[in-house]
Amino acid sequence: MRIGQVIVDIASSLVDKIFDYLLPEQDIAVGSRVLVPFGKIKKDGYLIKITENTNYDVIKLKTIIACIDDFPVITSDQLKLAEFMKEKFHIGMCDALRLFLPSELRQGKVKELTKTNCFIQDENKAKEFLSTTRSNAKAIIGIINYLLEHGSTTKTILANKFNSASLNKLIEQNIVQTQITKVRRTPYKSVDEEKQQKSITLTSTQQSIVDRVISEKNIYLLHGVTGSGKTEVYMHCMEKILENNQTGIMLVPEISLTPQVLMNFRSRFGENVAILHSGLSAGERFDEWQRILFGEAQIVVGARSAIFAPLKNIGLIVIDEEHDNSYTSDSNPRYNTIEIAKERAKISGASLVLGSATPSLISYHNAMVGNYQLLEMKERINKKELPPLKIVDMTNEIREGNIGVFSNSLKKALIKTIESGNQAMLFINRRGYASFLMCKKCGFVAKCEDCDVSLVYHKSEKSLKCHYCGNRYKVLTECPNCGNEELSTGAVGTERVVQEIKEFLPNVSISRMDNDTTKTKDSHLKILSDFRNGKTQILVGTQMIAKGHDFPSVTLVGIIDADVSLYQTSYTSNEQTFQLITQVAGRAGRADKAGEIYLQTYAPRHYVYRLASFYDYPAFYNKEINLRQTTLYPPFSKIIRILFTSENENLAKECTKVYYDDVKNLQSEFLNDFVYLGVMKSPIGRIQNKYRLQILMRIKPENEDKITDKLFEIADNHKMRDVKIFVEINPQNLN
Repeated sequence: MRIGQVIVDIASSLVDKIFDYLLPEQDIAVGSRVLVPFGKIKKDGYLIKITENTNYDVIKLKTIIACIDDFPVITSDQLKLAEFMKEKFHIGMCDALRLFLPSELRQGKVKELTKTNCFIQDENKAKEFLSTTRSNAKAIIGIINYLLEHGSTTKTILANKFNSASLNKLIEQNIVQTQITKVRRTPYKSVDEEKQQKSITLTSTQQSIVDRVISEKNIYLLHGVTGSGKTEVYMHCMEKILENNQTGIMLVPEISLTPQVLMNFRSRFGENVAILHSGLSAGERFDEWQRILFGEAQIVVGARSAIFAPLKNIGLIVIDEEHDNSYTSDSNPRYNTIEIAKERAKISGASLVLGSATPSLISYHNAMVGNYQLLEMKERINKKELPPLKIVDMTNEIREGNIGVFSNSLKKALIKTIESGNQAMLFINRRGYASFLMCKKCGFVAKCEDCDVSLVYHKSEKSLKCHYCGNRYKVLTECPNCGNEELSTGAVGTERVVQEIKEFLPNVSISRMDNDTTKTKDSHLKILSDFRNGKTQILVGTQMIAKGHDFPSVTLVGIIDADVSLYQTSYTSNEQTFQLITQVAGRAGRADKAGEIYLQTYAPRHYVYRLASFYDYPAFYNKEINLRQTTLYPPFSKIIRILFTSENENLAKECTKVYYDDVKNLQSEFLNDFVYLGVMKSPIGRIQNKYRLQILMRIKPENEDKITDKLFEIADNHKMRDVKIFVEINPQNLN
């Protein structure tokens, strides 16, 4: 007797377990979606194992009703990966399995796109039919003559050109034959697919790295300065993987980077490349997923979610810009992409390459202690020095009477760049026109009704917006508190930067790239294409523009307010600032033209800026890692946050207190392992009308796994209706 073990597709811990069902007579493979009776209803589920044994009374077992798809949708390696995620991140098995499928497939909202082609197989028969057709049957005569002249044509075109009734009549009489064919929805059709490019000859350094990655399956940290040719190394490694009949995954942090990477990979590998990320339409995502599943594409390019692609026989996984925070999911289900990539590489026997010009301190530390193999590329591919980085003291600008966004030196450099026919990129990691509106008389600041945050002023949209929940409000013309009409604005954003440029360069073409300008499909691609093709001379943006892009005509990079990230309330603020500066600086002077960078700051003597100006990552690492070791921050401890959210503040407080009491007991059991333990309101105490409290702790490495498991157990024991509990390991954002 064959028993099917099924995970029912219900995201609830109460039913997150294996249910045994009898298999029907039809053949169903492991990894298939199945329809099962569940209580009084029917539910979708995932067949994860077939066995001959069960711990239940066989007579009471129900039978699987049907297989939903014509093929298994989850591979055996993915099932192993789901088990790992369940154990490592305490994700429900159902939540893990859902990550492997296009959500629209699960919801029944997407299906294969087909077209019906019409053609004439027997020309003699058609011509004979024509000779007996009345002369006034113009549509019938027209259809036959059209197909005889043009050959196979879609039914839609013929119906629009003539009429459906006549066409259907010819099909019924077998004069016109039909054939249904599948239509692939191809993402980024507008991406210029150049002719198949041959491989570029590698430098000796690049070649030795490729040889090592392919011959020795391991975890590698590729530390290469910006412009050193890391992408070419990735593509050569993929070439070798394809020669070995294996597959590969190429991850990038931002959706905005995928068109450029896709263009590079398509020009080299053609139709062997598929793309996966959340910015695709439902149909595109489904078709790309199917191409991967059926082996029609061997290389997958994409953002974080592409690590779950249904590839078989993986030989290489590359995570470019591995330091980027976007590789950590801070919404449910919570997971770390690098940890998942490590396990997927282990399951497949693949190499994992983590690449960056500014590796995370944790990754570089892993390389220093031998957990990763360090590979280095210390020179740019064009053999040129990295462009000089000039630190501009904005306090001097104020003393000299300049209170604008731009220092005099950056303004002059920008004008000179445009006049010489080159391009510039200006970086500020804040969108909108200003960070807040404040009354000059009483100090009132406009805040969101549902979140404890100030509203950002968006001048072009004439609105105040909450960047946490999306609420929008009319712009204030007077203070609602005291009636004063004099309102001041906070720190500048991308909108304000664009406006000030237009004041001294009125005829220049400017693009702005941030979350506000990239909401529509393919908007990233249009902005970047216009800039690459010279339609715009200046690109102003947030961290979307800071990494990965390669524009030959960019000779100037301006960092408008470097202090934005430096003074964040996070132990990683120095690290993130160094990374952002180095990454955005690397956009200048990548081709034959020399580049220069201007960094505007109110703290010009800070060691982060000094070391960044020399691009001295090893020196920065040594200083920062000593601080981390002294203060026992990661990688010398693990930060754990338990976040409690509820629309009822008292319930959230009650649940937090009960949980905290148990954590205090756990602390007494592992007294020497707790570096810190505290309970408090979250820095942003309310988001989307949900109150937020948190317990923070730092745990030494020795017993961190034991303590983490117990913390998850406590969370399971203290589930309270209307209160959500999230356990986060080394969260990227403590707000």
